[in-house]
Amino acid sequence: MLILPTFVARRERWWLHISLFLLTFVTVAAGGALLQSGERASGPMSWNLPGLATFVKQWVMGTLPGVNFALALMGILLVHECGHYFLAKRYRINVSPPFFFPAPYQINFIGTFGALIRLRGPVADRRQLMDVGAAGPWAGFILAVLYFVVGLTLSVPSHAANDVGLVINIGTPHLRMGDSLLTYWFRHWRFADAAVLLHPLALAGWFGMFVTALNLLPLGQLDGGHVLYALSGRLQAIISVIVWLALIPLGHFFWGWWLWAGFIFVISRGRVLHPSVLDRHRRLPVSREVLGWATLVLFALTFTPVPIYI
Repeated sequence: MLILPTFVARRERWWLHISLFLLTFVTVAAGGALLQSGERASGPMSWNLPGLATFVKQWVMGTLPGVNFALALMGILLVHECGHYFLAKRYRINVSPPFFFPAPYQINFIGTFGALIRLRGPVADRRQLMDVGAAGPWAGFILAVLYFVVGLTLSVPSHAANDVGLVINIGTPHLRMGDSLLTYWFRHWRFADAAVLLHPLALAGWFGMFVTALNLLPLGQLDGGHVLYALSGRLQAIISVIVWLALIPLGHFFWGWWLWAGFIFVISRGRVLHPSVLDRHRRLPVSREVLGWATLVLFALTFTPVPIYI
């Protein structure tokens, strides 16, 4: 995700970005351990030093099985944000390093609320906006689809009576994950009509593609908002409102869409429209128009109307 408000240049707080990354890695590993075993990493807790040491040791040992999942998912998020970061640096735009957001797996079972960077300087024209906005989704998507395809080869058919489509082993019954067009095609290529118990690597790829689609919603300062504004200018304002309103009925099938609609409203400071660039009248090169339309196709292929059946 890429946020546009401008700020004066300042010395980077690398300690904060690195700390958030490491903390998020730990919470994602805890979520990965849950996916591996179906049970949360835990241990007996006692408010004395020996009891605390025992708890920490058991928690660390219980979390270790989730490290591979954390490496995969954090790799996707990092590559996504680096795509934005390095393109912005190429255009000499003042940009922050990525902020990662940890989440307790009791609230979000994958252990993270994602990541974002902030552009603290103005964008000159729509070409720069297109390049910086599209770089993150494409970079993250390439890694995500690779993990998903490899992870499918490690996944197995599920023979549980009520399982349909893609499922993961968190409790009983299994939790069902939704399909995008792309995951549907890959699933049928590998397993035909059978239900699939996803390997954690495949789930990391699934979430990577889902994050790609979330960011490519053509709203406000999401990546899709940048791409659509670069393509269509003021037409983005109309489409943005329509898409934001469409999240309301979608929330009846998955309530997370209501949270996402509210989050977008907050980070956009009450607006779902895209702010202007310095020279919005400068023509977008044909090569960037092709990139923009390809990115919208990518959104269509990765969008999952009902991500989780709960």
